[in-house]
Amino acid sequence: MVALALQDVGAAYGRRTVLSSVSTDMLQSGSVTAVIGPNAAGKSTLFKRIASLISGPGLVELSGTERGPRTICYMPQDTGANAVLTVYESILLSAKQGSGWRVHDDELAEIDAILKVLRIEDLAFRELGELSGGQRQLVSLAQALVRRPEVLLMDEPTSALDLHRQVDVLTFISDLAARKGMIVLVALHDLNHALRYCQNTIVIADGSMAISGDTSAVITPEMLRDIYKVAARIETCSQGRALVIVDNAI
Repeated sequence: MVALALQDVGAAYGRRTVLSSVSTDMLQSGSVTAVIGPNAAGKSTLFKRIASLISGPGLVELSGTERGPRTICYMPQDTGANAVLTVYESILLSAKQGSGWRVHDDELAEIDAILKVLRIEDLAFRELGELSGGQRQLVSLAQALVRRPEVLLMDEPTSALDLHRQVDVLTFISDLAARKGMIVLVALHDLNHALRYCQNTIVIADGSMAISGDTSAVITPEMLRDIYKVAARIETCSQGRALVIVDNAI
């Protein structure tokens, strides 16, 4: 079973340090971890560093697997995908990354299954440039899933989705992580989504880690005051779930 830990991870662009001192306990197979914090705190940079798209100090430690081209998959906010491709072509291209170009029936069946579970079969033969932002996010998710990663990094995957789709996607990802034994790290702005779907939470602020650990122990009124500058409460709803209630900005 795969596991992931970060030890004093940082990143720099040229001489400018943009991220420092991110450390976690071992994140276990099947877990979902929220990465939260204010805008421009360094969340996207952390994902790029874990995915080895940028360099920096510290150690990204993987155990239980050998790191290869499909081990870690990074799903950015803006996919920048070729708008001339159809949805189906773009997903097939992702499926063939790091392998030969011969297409097998089981690969096509897997793409069909992913399109169905994400309820985007009707988009299969539309060009990417015709899609809305939310539709492109769902296609980006399909492109990531077809690669069967062991570690999936998702940078605000629900930012362009309506509320129903947000719940749909996060429920699906949470269930998939548990069934497939994936480790998922997901950047979120909705802290109630973090409380509902994520076992662990990492808080990034001003380019460094403020706190990490069990989500219920991390998302507290004190953290919300110090990091987000709001007066807030954590309430328990009728289903027993914790909810963030913001009273006012400080």
